[in-house]
This record gives sequence, structure tokens and C-alpha cells, in this order.
Amino acid sequence: MSDRSSLDWSSQLGQPLHGELRVPGDKSVSHRALMLSAIAEGTSRIHGFLEGEDTRATAAVLSKLGVRIETPSSGERVVHGVGLHGLRGSSEPLDCGNAGTGMRLLTGLLAGQAFDSELVGDASLSKRPMRRVTDPLTQMGARIDSRDGLPPLIVHGGQAMRGIRYELPVASAQVKSALLLAGLYSEGVTEIIEPHPTRDYTERMLAAFDWPIDFSPGHASLEGGHTLHATDVEVPADFSSAAFFLVAASIVPGSHLRLPAVGLNPRRTGLLHALRLMGANIVIESPRESGGEPVGDLVVRYAPLHGIELPESLVPDMIDEFPVLFIAAAVATGTTTIRGAAELRVKESDRIATMATGLRALGASIEETPDGAIIHGGKLGGGSVQSHLDHRIAMSFAVAGLVAEAPVRINDCSHVATSFPGFLELANGCGFALRAVD
Repeated sequence: MSDRSSLDWSSQLGQPLHGELRVPGDKSVSHRALMLSAIAEGTSRIHGFLEGEDTRATAAVLSKLGVRIETPSSGERVVHGVGLHGLRGSSEPLDCGNAGTGMRLLTGLLAGQAFDSELVGDASLSKRPMRRVTDPLTQMGARIDSRDGLPPLIVHGGQAMRGIRYELPVASAQVKSALLLAGLYSEGVTEIIEPHPTRDYTERMLAAFDWPIDFSPGHASLEGGHTLHATDVEVPADFSSAAFFLVAASIVPGSHLRLPAVGLNPRRTGLLHALRLMGANIVIESPRESGGEPVGDLVVRYAPLHGIELPESLVPDMIDEFPVLFIAAAVATGTTTIRGAAELRVKESDRIATMATGLRALGASIEETPDGAIIHGGKLGGGSVQSHLDHRIAMSFAVAGLVAEAPVRINDCSHVATSFPGFLELANGCGFALRAVD
């Protein structure tokens, strides 16, 4: 998947945000549903699938590996599983596009196959470190070549995989998931211990596909040699996508938004707790379960926010939502201190540096620290900021434009479709004043 030509956005003062908007399906659940359906016995149906470039890239990779995937309509996939050992090697590189989740999880899935595979990505993904996945997989018996820890990755087949007990040095749901997928093909027990609990999508979904697994916050273990059985998956609305609207409605006076059927996995909703600590007015209505995942309707109204010292216990549960939290902190009253978030430096961009640079360009006062930032709230001015091909950075500064004193120009927003197709239209439909600028 090649990089596209640059597309800039201009964001400026909008009106109070109102309405009900359904954000796209959860990207993390969509990736995992595809992979487990592919290696299950039987046919699985996925409803609410995210029609984003990342998830489509994962579907294309699985198709190259011999899995038949049908698309009856937008947001639906029918996956004809080939069983645990039914994948076939591809003579072509497997292009993950911009999908870091896709590449890391596929590395675990492919480590136990009988054939060699080459995983490649676009320019942004090719700069993202993979050693946190490849090192423990090597301990399990995998043989993986890389470019000094960076993609492309050559995953050699025919290796004797064995379960290990592994204590993650840094909490990461992607690394944990990759090891659990490799564990399906391993002899013995694969046990993962986390320093802090992370989202448990993979564990919940493995159980839904009938694989015996023991898991609790911060711990997961499974034994190889069982069988996945096809099932239907309802993908909830993505909390990470809802996050931009939760912050936007919280900081624009007069706003009142309703976001239905949002996934509320407790390992995903750290931002919800952080915003409430800052004074946000967010209510969960109709809490329920869908496909093993907790969901609910989120109702958010404007409320003045104040700075906080963010509890480090929330950090692993909101790692993708930090860019938009930076925006909330930058316009809150007082100072917000963030610690324990060093993982932000190895996402699609160095999100601490990128957000700090962008906020300073808009007149905010922010100090970087190695694992976080100190953000002094106040008013934002206009200006030009760089997205660094990071979709969450781009959307976060679109939110900033709602309350900035002059227009905010966000350079190169072409990758937003990786996680949130239709963001521009949905945002403008509820009151944003956002437009594309060539």
C-alpha cells in the first residue's frame, strides 16, 4: 500500500455539537475477528466490521494466505475458515499498509506456520519498532529476520514452537496478543504476565471461538493443540473513535452528543475515567454485552474541565487516546501532568513530541518529559501543525480547531481513513467546521 499524496485539513470554530452519531466499528476487534475466523473450523460472520484501510489490509493479507472472505455489504464480512493448519504460503510480500496491530498480530500467527512469509508496510509502519514482538517470539522458537528491528519482517516457517512464561517489560495488548496467537501453534502452555492489565480483546474472542484460555487482569495463559470453532462476531463501535467526540463535546460550550453502542471494555476506557476526573459530564446509558464485549450508549454534555495529575494506573487503558487528552488538557483550567506513558514515543509517530510541537505552534504551554508531559491549560491560537502521517494526531488537532481563536491547519491527513473512514463528514454533521485543503 503506497503512501498517498498529501491532503491538509483546516479546522476552525464550529457551533455547539449536537446529535446522535454512530462511530465506526472497533478496529482492534475487527483485526482479531478476521484472524481468528480465518483459522477456525467453519464459516464466521462479522457484523459492524470497520471499513478502514488497516482492517482491509489485514483482510487482504489473509486472502493471500488462502482464506476466502466475502463482503455481502459494508460493515459485514463472511470468513470461510481454513482451520488452524490450513493457511497457505504466499510468494508475494504481505502488505500490512499502515496497520501496526495487523503486522504485530500476524507475526505471531505466522510464526507457527509451515511456510515462510514476508510482512511489509508503508513508510510510516516501516519505522515502527518490532523487537518487542520478535524477541519473545524468538524465545518461543520462531525465526524472524528484520531490518535492525524494523519492518520488513521475514517470518520463517517450519519452526518447532514451544510455550513459554513471559513477563512483558512494557504493558502492550498487541505484544500479548501476538504471543497468544503463536501459542495456538506451540507445544505446552503459553503464559503472559503484564506489569499493568491491558485490553483483553484477544482473550475474550479466543474463548468465544471455543479455545480454552485462562485470563484475568494482567494475566493470560493457554495451551496449544486445540481447535477454534467458527462463530458470529458483533463488533462494537470503537471507543478510540468516540474519544474525539467525547473531548470535543466536553470543551465546546452548549454541546450535547449521544454515541450509541460504544465498546466499553474496561481495559480500553481509561480516557473516560480521566475526563471525568477533569470534570467532564459523560453518562453511560443502557449498559449491556454484545459478543462477549461490554457496550453502552455514551451521552456527553459540555462541562468546564480542570487540570489533573493523571493516575498512572489509567495509562495502559488509554494509550491510543492520549493525543486527544492533550487537547483537553491544553484548554482546561490549571495544569495536567502525565507520567508513565513512554509507549507513546513508539506509536505511528512519537506522540509526545508530535503533540508538544503542535500545541506549542498553537500557543500552548507544554513541557515534554521522557515518559509524558506537563501541560498548562489556557487558550489556543491558530496556526499550522504537522500530523506526521499519524491519524490520531490529525483528528486530535481537528478537535483543537473547534476552540482555537483562529483556524488550525493540519498538514497531511491522508492516513485518517486507516482508522476512521468518513471522519470529515461525521464531524461536520454534528457541528465541526472542518474542510479538506489540497
